[in-house]
Amino acid sequence: MSGTTGRKLRAAVIGAGWYGAQNHIPTLAARPEVTLDGVSRLGAAELARVRDHFGFAFASEDHRELLARRPDIVVVSSPHHLHHEHARDAIEAGAHVLCEKPMTLDPAQAWDLVDRARAKGVHLLIVNGYQYLPHLPELRAMIRDGAIGPVEHAMVSFISATRDVFHGDRGLNSWQTTFFRPDRATWQDPARGGGFAWGQMSHAVPLLLWLTGLVPEAVSGHAFGREAVDLAVSGSVRFEGGAVASLSGAAAMPQGNRGLMRIFLAGREGMLTAEFDRDRCEIRRDDGTVRHLAIGDGEWIYHGRGPVEALVDLALGGDRALNRSPGETGATSVGVIAALLASAADGGRPVAVGRAEAPR
Repeated sequence: MSGTTGRKLRAAVIGAGWYGAQNHIPTLAARPEVTLDGVSRLGAAELARVRDHFGFAFASEDHRELLARRPDIVVVSSPHHLHHEHARDAIEAGAHVLCEKPMTLDPAQAWDLVDRARAKGVHLLIVNGYQYLPHLPELRAMIRDGAIGPVEHAMVSFISATRDVFHGDRGLNSWQTTFFRPDRATWQDPARGGGFAWGQMSHAVPLLLWLTGLVPEAVSGHAFGREAVDLAVSGSVRFEGGAVASLSGAAAMPQGNRGLMRIFLAGREGMLTAEFDRDRCEIRRDDGTVRHLAIGDGEWIYHGRGPVEALVDLALGGDRALNRSPGETGATSVGVIAALLASAADGGRPVAVGRAEAPR
């Protein structure tokens, strides 16, 4: 198991594209305990550009050459359909791994990564930044400790400003100033995980599962799309113990606006609402008490730095509780999204999730 406090952590990045160069690499570079050892992506000119700009010691279009240098930590931010191969190889090389979401497009591959990480004794994290926002551990503890009693119904809805990502060739206005522009093939090819379900419900589903600890059994879903790419999805979930949930989302928020992420939980003893787009969380109990979390303006605006920071801290020996986006949650989420899409393709027929675990 690599990663000790006696020397700098050697970091490698596989898939240095749009978000890797925009978020992951700058966050790593800002940590004094980290040295940027290796970077990989396709395209010789683009690879040289990212190597020279950020000062990586080594660069190759073949990710295996990076891993042969035995990095301590690896960030996998390649296209969705390549996550399993890249994360698997990094884990087998003994590195602690942060994998972009969705973790994989196949539940069996996602659980394979979980099992490999356990066997190697390395940390596996998924890039789910909502879980790393302020007050989230407190909120999770309140739910798990029975603030509203056992959860009987849950709802999560996410409406993001991503229509121009998943449809057409405009893209986001903010991309005009990013280091790289995203490849349309990653976001608009269903065979590669293009579409809203994989691209955005991979935020909402793990957030719900991590907060509640609910273990899904089956999903029934529907989808709306253009040119075979889903732009809106809805679904119902049955959990172990009988609780039920509704999932919904759409690429419908106009550009320049904060994404709408909301979770409602109904329990035996009350109700909880968490409105991430409003920095607001309220708990109403049957005994008449009302509690509000003291969330500052803008504290719940999404960013992706938290998982990268946690990867570094865990590799330096930090407590495993720092991992708020564990592989178990990521793999279970892959199972839910895969079942939702399979159900949608079959007229809404319920589809079993298969293997699922509550996050430790």
